[in-house]
Amino acid sequence: MATKFGAAHHLLPPTYKRLVSSWLEEDCPSFDYGGFVVGEGVKEARLLGKSPVGDLLSSSVLMHGLLPFLFVVILFSIAQSYFFRIWSGDLIMSGIQGMLAGVPFFDEVFRQLDCTVEWHISEGEVFEPIKHCATVRGPINKILLGERVALNTLARCSGIATKTFTLLSLLHTHSTHLPHPPTLAGTRKTTPGFRIPEKYALLIGGADPHRQDLSSMTMLKDNHIWACAGNIARAVHTAKSAGGFSVKVEVECQSEGEAVEAVRAGADVVMLDNFAPGQELESAVRRLRARFSDKVEYAMEGVGFEESREFLVEVSGGLTEENVKGYVVEGVDVISTSSIHQGVKHVDFSLKVVH
Repeated sequence: MATKFGAAHHLLPPTYKRLVSSWLEEDCPSFDYGGFVVGEGVKEARLLGKSPVGDLLSSSVLMHGLLPFLFVVILFSIAQSYFFRIWSGDLIMSGIQGMLAGVPFFDEVFRQLDCTVEWHISEGEVFEPIKHCATVRGPINKILLGERVALNTLARCSGIATKTFTLLSLLHTHSTHLPHPPTLAGTRKTTPGFRIPEKYALLIGGADPHRQDLSSMTMLKDNHIWACAGNIARAVHTAKSAGGFSVKVEVECQSEGEAVEAVRAGADVVMLDNFAPGQELESAVRRLRARFSDKVEYAMEGVGFEESREFLVEVSGGLTEENVKGYVVEGVDVISTSSIHQGVKHVDFSLKVVH
């Protein structure tokens, strides 16, 4: 986990500030009519981490004498959610808890608008709603100008970090029998124009962001192999001739046979794609390790040892909170999934001006 060794925001390239500028320009490309209405008096606004329960309690329905009834319903719903869903880690994503992520982007939005941000909790901290997370100070028109851009970014990043942390916790729970748990990684299936914040949020949640772009590592997927007439060795050798010693080569494999070909060709990483979790995956990994490892613990009857080779095994496809246990297999180094950053629930925040 990168955050154990340093501050994650030190990883961000200078270009992220231009990215924030483009968000502000997109949201206000011309006149700011709302800003004209409120003027430029200096005000203070509170960033609140909220939840569905919090939204319900603050609604006008409480003004109609239904508070006792709603209180019972809410308590029952929370208890039911807890007892039936905590095993899968859903509790944290139900809005009852959330992990804060996206602080540098939130800060930069308001820095560009001549406002200041004072944080009351740290990035990566899990909080329970309703939580006063930060205080923004500055001209009221500038606070409101940056409000939606800042909140959208924070909600998205925090949702990714929360989902990541939830799945990672489950993975570690099921990995106690292994010497070390497999690495949880994201994918390149990110939102166009928003890759840096999403990859950053993965780091805050404790996952590996995987390759940043096409230049970070050569990943030979099924289309690459088919374009090389199905010749995995040719594809790997061609990739290594261009990337040299500093660029790893990974091969996406649809079968155990393809994985064997990839290792023989010198692939640094083999991805077992969409293998069924449990027995099928475990058997395939054991046979692959037995074939290319001289370690006694990997020896397997009926599988001939070829030669010792160093390579990583990545598994991907279909990972959920319900089936994560089936992916935790000895010999697997990386479990990658887009489920921790694609289509995740956002953590709800609001910015309320003090009056």
